[in-house]
Amino acid sequence: MKNHFAKLSTLTLLFVSIASWTYAQTTRQSSIRYSVGADVGLPLGNFSDAYKWSLGGSIQADIPVLNNILYVTINAGYNNIFADKSVSQFTDDIHLIPVKAGLKFFPVANFYVQGEAGVSFILDQKASSEKSASFLYAPQLGYLFPLGGKSNIDAGVRFEGNSKFTRNGSTNNFLGLRVAYAFPIGK
Repeated sequence: MKNHFAKLSTLTLLFVSIASWTYAQTTRQSSIRYSVGADVGLPLGNFSDAYKWSLGGSIQADIPVLNNILYVTINAGYNNIFADKSVSQFTDDIHLIPVKAGLKFFPVANFYVQGEAGVSFILDQKASSEKSASFLYAPQLGYLFPLGGKSNIDAGVRFEGNSKFTRNGSTNNFLGLRVAYAFPIGK
């Protein structure tokens, strides 16, 4: 697992470095957009047998790469996945810190397609099977609702897949919704 984590960390660092270099080579069309939001989710498949829903929050930076059409995203947050105590009194909530990087593409104004990958750090080892982290990927569709000025409400629906980190179930996937306040800093 440590070897996979080291490889993923190296790839993430390489990806961010290339994205930063690409950003520096383009004409600055807009500033970096930051967002702070709430995340809710519903476990899917076998995962829903022992867990009801998730609640958390996240911060994200959208770094423009190509004329307000393509952005590199960096996202970090916290998720609490609530155990279904009616199924088993011994099942504990799962506490995760997901860290992701990816791309956000706007095929038309305000509508975007986003894909991210990264690592979910598991805070409570009771719920896991000797793992402290798992690989995650998250395709997402979303829309920016203008608020006036350069501020927006960023609403997106995503599928988040995690490699196995619990003792029960073969998948740890959920359907998530993120609603965030997005704002630029700078130009």
